[in-house]
Amino acid sequence: MDKLGSMTKEGASSSSTKRKSRRPKYSKFTQQELSACKPILTPGWVISIFVTIGIVFIPIGFASLFASERVVEIIDHYDKDCVPLRYTDDKLAFIQSSKTNKTCIRRLTVPKQMKSPVYIYYQLDHFYQNHRRYVKSRSDSQLRSKSDENKTSTCAPERNSPNGTIVPCGLIAWSLFNDTYKFSVKNKQLGVNKKDITWKSDQGNKFGSDVYPKNFQSGGLIGGAKLNSSIPLSEQEDLIVWMRTAALPTFRKLYGRIEVDLEANDVVIVTIENNYNTYSFGGNKKLVLSTASWIGGKNYLLGVAYLTVGGLCLFLAISFILLYLIKPRLYNKNNNWDKAVVLELCLLGIHPTCLGTEVHQEDIYLLARSIH
Repeated sequence: MDKLGSMTKEGASSSSTKRKSRRPKYSKFTQQELSACKPILTPGWVISIFVTIGIVFIPIGFASLFASERVVEIIDHYDKDCVPLRYTDDKLAFIQSSKTNKTCIRRLTVPKQMKSPVYIYYQLDHFYQNHRRYVKSRSDSQLRSKSDENKTSTCAPERNSPNGTIVPCGLIAWSLFNDTYKFSVKNKQLGVNKKDITWKSDQGNKFGSDVYPKNFQSGGLIGGAKLNSSIPLSEQEDLIVWMRTAALPTFRKLYGRIEVDLEANDVVIVTIENNYNTYSFGGNKKLVLSTASWIGGKNYLLGVAYLTVGGLCLFLAISFILLYLIKPRLYNKNNNWDKAVVLELCLLGIHPTCLGTEVHQEDIYLLARSIH
């Protein structure tokens, strides 16, 4: 009877222990026993990866440099030379006066054959289109739809004129570049194609076909070019190009294309209307004629970057090969076995990493126990 009572008590205590147990239910996920890929970066793998990167990157770098070298580019820094001598010390008075003759003739010699299309860019230096107040001074909703014509809260200070709301409003549109270029070779006028110089996404999504310029550049202070009020904004590609603001103070924007070949040593006569005011803030204006390659214009940075990375990877691969040959490291999938092999070789006195050190048999025994 006593035995039965004691067994009953023990059973009750064990069942209460089971009920009070907080042990979670066993699963491979909670116990972190799921199968996983554990790659071992052996010397062979590391060397192979660096060699592969070097073999791939170096040819791309050379191809980029050769493509950039084939681009023919003419740059003319005309803003200072297009100022008359009597205004050399007061360029601001020249550009702000409506009575001065701003027509300038420039002669550019073609160094090598330039196959069509020849792209025409204007380049501005020290012009901070990325200034916060300048970038915010526009109304995207007004540019997209005629129904949002009066949404000009973000366009200060170019929101309204004495005649009403300005379309397009804001400082970006107000400061539209207004220098013009005409080209001729051997007394033959070269046409400039100004179609398809914008991003299609900008032209189709950001500028409405029902939005027309209104009261633009009608105030007392004229900032830049004027717009044709009979042409919708979606077709005024010079404006669309200008409204995509640049991230850096030195930038180029596409003006148009010359769609005929220019032969080597041809003299291109450029008639420039020097209207845009960069003198008040110490900026520079440049005219750029350039061909293009599969990587775009002349740019050595991409090729140099690929060559640098590829060369560095090959250098590291060669360094690791030499290191592996001079001072090899025994390895296996189980690093403990590596240590066991090293200790055995040290015990025999033939492993180079432990010459002159004393290794006991106990070390091998303890390591073998830890493995099993």
